[in-house]
Amino acid sequence: MESREKLLAELVVRSRSVPGAGLAGLVDEVGRRMGLTEVRMYVTDLQQARLLALPTSRAGEEALDIDDSPAGLAYRLERTQHTRDGGTVWVPMIDGVERLGVLKATAPVVDEELAGWCEALAGLVALLLVSKSSHNDPLVEAERRRAMTVQAELVWAFLPPRTIGSAHATSSAVLEPAYDIGGDAFDHSFGDGALHLTLLDSMGHDLASGGASAAGLAACRATRRSGGGLADIVPAIDRILEEWFTDRLMTAVIARLDTGDGTLTWINCAHPPPLLIRGGRVLPRMLEREPDLPLGWGFHTRVPPAVHTVRLRPGDRVLLYSDGVTEARSTRGDLFGEVRLTDTVIRAIGAGDPAPEALRRLVRDLLHHQDHRLRDDATIVLAEWHPGRYGAGE
Repeated sequence: MESREKLLAELVVRSRSVPGAGLAGLVDEVGRRMGLTEVRMYVTDLQQARLLALPTSRAGEEALDIDDSPAGLAYRLERTQHTRDGGTVWVPMIDGVERLGVLKATAPVVDEELAGWCEALAGLVALLLVSKSSHNDPLVEAERRRAMTVQAELVWAFLPPRTIGSAHATSSAVLEPAYDIGGDAFDHSFGDGALHLTLLDSMGHDLASGGASAAGLAACRATRRSGGGLADIVPAIDRILEEWFTDRLMTAVIARLDTGDGTLTWINCAHPPPLLIRGGRVLPRMLEREPDLPLGWGFHTRVPPAVHTVRLRPGDRVLLYSDGVTEARSTRGDLFGEVRLTDTVIRAIGAGDPAPEALRRLVRDLLHHQDHRLRDDATIVLAEWHPGRYGAGE
């Protein structure tokens, strides 16, 4: 048998000239040369309900339910799953801490050694998927189950990965309705020893709303990357809205978590206040402060916003959300509400679910509550401070 180390190295080299549509076939070929009988790649759809197979020349298209399949279990738990006959493993494909999908590998017998090589293959494939998905439409289209509106396409183009993490902090986010979002947007990023968090909610649900949110994210990033702090970011967004989106108001929470000492600093512009989860319960009003005016009136270009500060404890989680979550109404008129929001997250985390899975379950409950027809954008960001969990690092 060919050296598996050399085959993985060959996969890296050959992938440089393979288009996105040919990646699954190349991975299957290399996997067979490693001693497997078949390798299939499944990526999650945009709403994280199904795992969709990337097509190869040897197999047709296939979709698997994330909530009711061995592949879905590997995705949900972020752990390799073995079939009872020992001939198949389902390995999560994870880029850093971002779940991309699952790799299926079959062989007459997948022993411990071969399973280890399958995990190495899945890790490498995840990196290749990320490197190609930004400029290969087939890989982007593989995650979609229907057409996307122009404003949703615009906002998704500006959004970061749903989950990011380091040795000291993790942030995970979800946004619905995925194919028809309008005014909501989120951002999270690491830098200067901190985790930066942003949640924007632009008035309306049209292309101008999506454009305002995209411009707001751009203003936030440009200011931050030029050395500006929270008090500089707010007037920068306000200035952009006042000049280019004169009829749009925007609410926002913009925050900075010092990953060294746990200091959380934030500004709230007419947005629902962040929630602090500690020890399996919400601390009422812990992060509730008098909010500033919304963005878009130009007020913050003249009057500095109020900056709030609190010191977190290791293991604390901060939950940011848009009003489309708590104000979602069922067909009977019941609000989803803050209590249901926090209870769902706390129960999922208490059951051992990773943060991305807790939010995925929350969105499934939210969609079910509104009979899968959200009337407003719903965005949730869950950040956790866990200093030193994974050893040294950012």
